[in-house]
Amino acid sequence: MSLEAKIKKLEELNARAVLGGGEARIERQHNAGKLTARERIELFFDPGTFVEVDKFVVHRCTDFGMSDQKILGDGVITGYGRVDGRQVFVFAQDFTVFGGSLSGAFAEKICKIMDLAMKVGAPVGGLNDGAGARIQEGVVSLGGYGDVFLRNVLSSGVVPQLSLIMGPCAGGAVYSPAMTDFILMVKQTSNMMITGPDVIKTVTHEEVTAEELGGATTHASKSSVADFAVNSEEECLQLTRQLLSFMPQNNLEDPPFVATEDPPDRSDPALRTLVPDNPNKPYDIKELIKLVVDDGNFLETGPLYGKNMVVGFARFGGRSVGIVANQPAHRAGVLDIDASKKGARFVRFCDAFNIPIVTFVDVPGFLPGVDQEHGGIIKHGAKLLYAFCEATVPRITIVTRKAYGGAYVVMSSKHTRCDINLAYPTAELAVMGPDGAVNIVFRKELQGADDADGKRKELEEHYRETFANPYKAAELGYLDDVIMPEETRPRIIQALEMLSTKRDQNPPKKHGNIPL
Repeated sequence: MSLEAKIKKLEELNARAVLGGGEARIERQHNAGKLTARERIELFFDPGTFVEVDKFVVHRCTDFGMSDQKILGDGVITGYGRVDGRQVFVFAQDFTVFGGSLSGAFAEKICKIMDLAMKVGAPVGGLNDGAGARIQEGVVSLGGYGDVFLRNVLSSGVVPQLSLIMGPCAGGAVYSPAMTDFILMVKQTSNMMITGPDVIKTVTHEEVTAEELGGATTHASKSSVADFAVNSEEECLQLTRQLLSFMPQNNLEDPPFVATEDPPDRSDPALRTLVPDNPNKPYDIKELIKLVVDDGNFLETGPLYGKNMVVGFARFGGRSVGIVANQPAHRAGVLDIDASKKGARFVRFCDAFNIPIVTFVDVPGFLPGVDQEHGGIIKHGAKLLYAFCEATVPRITIVTRKAYGGAYVVMSSKHTRCDINLAYPTAELAVMGPDGAVNIVFRKELQGADDADGKRKELEEHYRETFANPYKAAELGYLDDVIMPEETRPRIIQALEMLSTKRDQNPPKKHGNIPL
């Protein structure tokens, strides 16, 4: 064969690989409102930077007539490229090829990419759009899933892993995304479920649609499986790029520094009146966050789940931070099962990848109730406490108003190794609120008082002045300073600069046993 013939053969093979399942299936993909795997990759990476690996791989199955159905790439596109100039690895399931189902060769391609990412220390993005295990390959496909799952676990906390659900993801296929750091889903065109609506109807006689059972909104608001539910694939890919901008390449690096023209000593007078005088009046903690971070940019994660806890990424003076905050505008910012799980997972991610944690505290305590107790609030609340205690990254906490009872300790207090603890003059650090404390401490006096209501108000005010303020805690060193609200941004930036060389570690051990 001549050189020209060899080159022509290569060109033909490349063209076949690019077509995947063929024009008809590509058109069907578009008609379903979805992009192809290659179109997604093109939108995800910086232009012209994607390098494909294993383009010519085909499956090795000979049963059920599969030896006559071999398509280059075998249903998954793998490779690496640049996102904002930084290296990222990717695997993108191609629904036009065998419905994106996983074969032994398909799994080997993914494992090769994940192994490379671990060796060089770079994030991995998985673009999921597949029908699950390839039935024709039987246990080989199941073994392939197991190989991928193992790498998810070994990579966890070493390189960031992000999963984009852009089509069906069912059965065993859901466990790989479930073990990654963040899951993004597209509304209406993606779903995740262990068993489908038909199986559920047969077994439990419950009737439910695929969207209700495992759609993006369901998983982002009810199950907490998904961190984001977005309106389009383009938005999903862009959001993933944005998420990566806050993360380091791996656990041995610091997050990227992004220069800003937002002055580090900026003081916003609106902060002085943001927290109401009335301790029972709600306010939106996200307004406070946006007033103090660089350029007002705050990327909230999990915004539809556990709304009484706000978590997400921002920057202070160019430094990436993770923000954890109680939300007084929802359930008064109380800690419940959902909020505790949400906060704990986010804190552990930040700690794994050297991202400093800034915590804003306004918490009246843990949510009382039979459902909460029977649902395990003790164990779930302990997850958040465990996560903060375990974290060795730089930590800064600001108490804006209430910090009551055990919730005060849990929310990154000095007692959990927090580095810098500050409070506003409006802060109330106490075992409980004045009304509850007075009812317990002065029960006998109130029972015999002529004007019980008047006496109660007098005692509550005395308790507030004596205990429900930041100064007793400051006297004890539990707070490092009481600051004016408008000083928030400069004080956080000063603390982050001071803590930039922090070194701390946990006792040597295989791993702890977090209360799961």
